[in-house]
Amino acid sequence: MKTQLVTIPTDTVALDGVLHEPDGAAKGAALYFHGNTMNFYTGAARFLAPALTQMGLVLLAFNRRGHDILTTRASRAPEGGAFQTIAESVADNRYAAQWLARHGHANPVIIGHSNGGMLSTRHVVDHPSTPALVLLSAGRGGRRQDTSGGSERLFAVDKLDALTQKARDLVTAGKPKELMMMPGWWYVISAESFLDRIVSVPDTIALAPQIQCPVLAIRGDQEDQDRYPAEEFKAACAGPCEVNIVHNCDHFYNGREAQVAGIVSGWLAKTLRL
Repeated sequence: MKTQLVTIPTDTVALDGVLHEPDGAAKGAALYFHGNTMNFYTGAARFLAPALTQMGLVLLAFNRRGHDILTTRASRAPEGGAFQTIAESVADNRYAAQWLARHGHANPVIIGHSNGGMLSTRHVVDHPSTPALVLLSAGRGGRRQDTSGGSERLFAVDKLDALTQKARDLVTAGKPKELMMMPGWWYVISAESFLDRIVSVPDTIALAPQIQCPVLAIRGDQEDQDRYPAEEFKAACAGPCEVNIVHNCDHFYNGREAQVAGIVSGWLAKTLRL
């Protein structure tokens, strides 16, 4: 495959990304939404690229402005997932889709992992010409998403009420960017991002009845079924949905990368008739 780094403009700082292209003629395109605080060079964004380009698909993976936990770019100003908002994330996905369309690939397949999966349901509802959707361990979303850490004891764990009040107090005091430590998950978050997260995450199950394109929903068997409700999504989805539970598999598909790549590429080949 041919790989090049790309820059995607937004209304503020540009997004960094990578475009993978097949050696031969392109037969379609896919757009990848990374998981919370991840980036375009880790996880499925990395191991799916060879499989998808081999079948003739162009793949664009990119960093949302909320990539990684904390980062800096061309200055010492802190940026990253600790400061993200859902509106910004939704906008970043739209900017990336528009960039891909300007480069000859409108209406790509959407692939989203974890938080990127929740965001992808919002994107597909907003872009009904999407030909197919791949949900890789997509979270439940909605207000239930972070009221419990589930069996993995994520996010605020048993301190949701106390941290919510602390975040509200900081915002009221004019300190929305002040960082708070969290007991689970990405461990540090700004007050305003915390408050945004608990009310604004797209509701995967509620959006499912508006999604009519074919969907593949994958979950590892070591993941919390309530937090990553692939079966519930299938029951609620308006279009055809196939669920695949991967044996002996965690949230990041460690040691199961080749298997997951095979499942995704095989399903896309069948669905897109490649």
